[in-house]
Amino acid sequence: MHGSRSIARALRGACRNPSSHTAKRHSSVAIAASLAQRAARHQQPTLQSASASASASASAIQPRQLSAAAQARHASSSSAEPLGKTPLYDLHLSLGAKMVPFGGYHMPVQYDGLSVSQSHLFTREHSSLFDVSHMVQRVFTGPGAAAFLQRITPSAVDALAPRRSTLSCILQADGSGGIFDDTIITNLGEGRFYVVTNAGCRDKDNAYLARELPKWNAEAGHEALQVSEERLDGQGLVALQGPDSAAILGQVLADPAQLDLKTLLFGQCTHARVTLRDQTRSTPLLISRGGYTGEDGFEMSIPAAETVAVTEALLAAGGPARVQFAGLAARDSLRLEAGMCLYGHDLDDATTPVEAGLAWIIPKERRGADAGFYGADVLARQLVPRSKGGDGVRRRRVGLVVQGPPAREGHAIVARGGPGDSIGVVTSGCPSPSLGKNIAMGYVRDGLHKVGTEVDVMVRGTPRKAVVTKMPFVPSKYWKGDASSA
Repeated sequence: MHGSRSIARALRGACRNPSSHTAKRHSSVAIAASLAQRAARHQQPTLQSASASASASASAIQPRQLSAAAQARHASSSSAEPLGKTPLYDLHLSLGAKMVPFGGYHMPVQYDGLSVSQSHLFTREHSSLFDVSHMVQRVFTGPGAAAFLQRITPSAVDALAPRRSTLSCILQADGSGGIFDDTIITNLGEGRFYVVTNAGCRDKDNAYLARELPKWNAEAGHEALQVSEERLDGQGLVALQGPDSAAILGQVLADPAQLDLKTLLFGQCTHARVTLRDQTRSTPLLISRGGYTGEDGFEMSIPAAETVAVTEALLAAGGPARVQFAGLAARDSLRLEAGMCLYGHDLDDATTPVEAGLAWIIPKERRGADAGFYGADVLARQLVPRSKGGDGVRRRRVGLVVQGPPAREGHAIVARGGPGDSIGVVTSGCPSPSLGKNIAMGYVRDGLHKVGTEVDVMVRGTPRKAVVTKMPFVPSKYWKGDASSA
């Protein structure tokens, strides 16, 4: 627990800004404390077996502690293993970053000069750079790559057009329908698929694929459907997010006449070179339009040797008035406002995509029990409500606006004015810098998930009124084209 206390102290210290407004200090400290609590909890001993059924009624409505597998895969660091450093580690330190262990890496939680709330709002108003190089980047190649991914995810990968991306979930191989990890899959063309998975799931994802890929290649009839995997270890991954991001990226494109960013829509990708500060050109970078903040933005996969130079070019192009680095704390509050899940908290291996409100990632043509992916029969039954002969689900993910102190992960949700019996649990919560309200995400009993439903959240033993609220809490601003380009 010594490491956990150190993380908590670092996060609390990172968010103290004597010059900021009291409310902003409160928001910053609260967000940082939430991250600290997560890091601390994930380093504690095993509390619960991971074998519970995703559809068990008790787990559907009662607060759950993390399974051993969840704790292991999301531990911020291990005392037995040295923390990794992203290609931007030295640049972070030079810019006054406060570093903490996260996902097995030294990662910036905040930077000098901006409180967490200020950094959050700067992203919404201008743009921020996020180092996400700790994420695991993979490329699956071969004639059977699409079919293999369709076994381990519910996505119609074979229908994904070249240079298009989709959110998906790697599913438990035991057929339970549980989410093993969430992921982004991109079709690079010519039988190549770029897949990004969570840093905290690195070891267990690697073990999963080390079992599943050889099994696929060895199966009868797959002689012409072989698949190989390449992990892009050490590769940089930088996210430029916010309303100024397109203009800033446009300034550094080496061949702007060949790439009109107005035609690169959300969920699409391309390869392009950027001009570095010494006027040389980078190698072609994979640039994907999307991100984890709800804002317009781009994620750029960059060779390790060029990551610093590309990042410095973006910082110079935008200048401090339009682009700043942002850390983990601002990233967490931004993604929660955007209604996005954090694996190990809002998603885990005992939660199915249907329960998590992610049924939309399962296309119509793959909603049958015979769709061929792990857990297809379970998800097919869950997709049909009990009133229509299916299994439905016993709990659903919802957004909440909470009165009083902010709700935190693990806080019980109870019926409003009722006897205090638990009807659900909070999985993420923090003050919203954009809204000036306390927001949360969690799971409630099916039937109590309708927008406008009033519930109580037990905060420090006191019931606090909360209202089920549509997500995202802040409208998304993904670039999907304008009237003139439609």
